[in-house]
Amino acid sequence: MTEKFTASMLKNPLFPDKVEFSDKGVSFKIQKALRNSENFVFYSDISGVELDEGMMFTTIHVLPRQREKITIKNFSKRDARRVKELILEKAG
Repeated sequence: MTEKFTASMLKNPLFPDKVEFSDKGVSFKIQKALRNSENFVFYSDISGVELDEGMMFTTIHVLPRQREKITIKNFSKRDARRVKELILEKAG
């Protein structure tokens, strides 16, 4: 299973954050103008997911068990809810 989600390009048209699901875990690509970071977390290592919903966009906070939380920004509410649902489904 490979599902991919890309943040809205309205707030950051050149460097949107991305989430990609695989059979074993999920990758988070956080892109900035001068620096990019990519995190892969096994489903079994995720203890929770939090959503901060704004008027138009949602920030997703993924809480890995042994690391700092991963924050990805500017997703549509629908995509953010689907990301949370998929992570919790696989992590459960």
